[in-house]
Amino acid sequence: MSFLNLFLRRFIVHGSLTVIYSNGQSFLFEGKALPDVQPCTIRLHDSRLPWTIPLSPSLAVGEAFMEGRLTIEEGTLYDFLALATANARRFGGVISPSDVLAWLTRRLQQWNPVSASRRNVAHHYDLSDAFYDLFLDEDRLYSCAYFPVPRMTLDQAQAAKKRHIIDKLRLSPGQRVLDIGCGWGGLALAMAREADVTVTGITLSEHQLKIARQRAKAAGLDDRVNFELIDYRQIGLTFDRIVSVGMFEHVGVDHYATFFNKVRGLLTDSGIALLHAIGRSGRPTTTDPWIRKYIFPGGYCPSLSEVLPATEKSSLFVTDLEILSPLHYADTLRHWRARFCSRWHKAAALYDERFCRMWEFYLAGAEASFRYGDLMVFQMQMAGNPQAVPRTRDYMLGADAPIAAARAAE
Repeated sequence: MSFLNLFLRRFIVHGSLTVIYSNGQSFLFEGKALPDVQPCTIRLHDSRLPWTIPLSPSLAVGEAFMEGRLTIEEGTLYDFLALATANARRFGGVISPSDVLAWLTRRLQQWNPVSASRRNVAHHYDLSDAFYDLFLDEDRLYSCAYFPVPRMTLDQAQAAKKRHIIDKLRLSPGQRVLDIGCGWGGLALAMAREADVTVTGITLSEHQLKIARQRAKAAGLDDRVNFELIDYRQIGLTFDRIVSVGMFEHVGVDHYATFFNKVRGLLTDSGIALLHAIGRSGRPTTTDPWIRKYIFPGGYCPSLSEVLPATEKSSLFVTDLEILSPLHYADTLRHWRARFCSRWHKAAALYDERFCRMWEFYLAGAEASFRYGDLMVFQMQMAGNPQAVPRTRDYMLGADAPIAAARAAE
């Protein structure tokens, strides 16, 4: 019996997986039924895979799929990754020898001084401008959408997310707002347009900076929205409001104290800050090795037990903490993956087939992690003075045009 067979007999307790080896032999591994996941059959075209997969499952499988050495014969790539994720969860992130080594070096993997942060951001966000247009919404928001009405379109859900964040920030005309990790500027422009505030958006991506500035000028908001290529650790001044969406995953545990101390130093005494980030409902672990190598070098999604101690030491008061259902991001990724796959030929023209298989693996694996793993999204509201926010949450639940429109369309 092969090394891989022994591994899979221990690993598979949910779902049905058939493995066809390069010599034509096939083996079935079956556990309890996994709702909404079809039985899968994979074919290994490389005789080395039965040995390399048990040593580093995610990295070996991801690279083999990218290179065509592993193909899906029955079911879909998503079904296969959902099955793998559902079974991996009970191991707490440690299922192979490489996971042990990753745990021992996890702090080093997340060491993100300014120079490393710039390189890591460029690796992912400085892809072709046309590429992200293939699958993002019209406002180019590359973070979890908000689906209070499940049948919302992606654009409606992203508009609802912006509205939800704006409500939590309690913006007033004339306030100064800092957007840390502003992306292509969608939230910054929405805040300026809807609340008559002035916004400074900062990013480490030259491509994002260029597009964000173009958008501000085209919208006639460049007098109130300014975008800069700068690290959060290097900015001065003070702000009435600070928001950061989808950037905290690039900070790294060793830098959390620096991050929250900086936020406190930049925030006025009556100010409010909001952090929107991917986290884990389970215990601290490591970043998936394939994701770390190919998608988000230096990235990490923390458990709240790693985040809250850093806020306490910064003199920030956590005034509200909302855990969004993982289904919000799972549905966001489902939309992104459907759009990407429907425009595969355009992505392949920009890059190549290997890149497209890599990106599909990333989107499908991320969706599976939110549906069957321990990933979630949290929104943490903070203030230097707890009296800066009302005593109830009613102000967060006001009239919401994107939600009302989606409900009316049902």
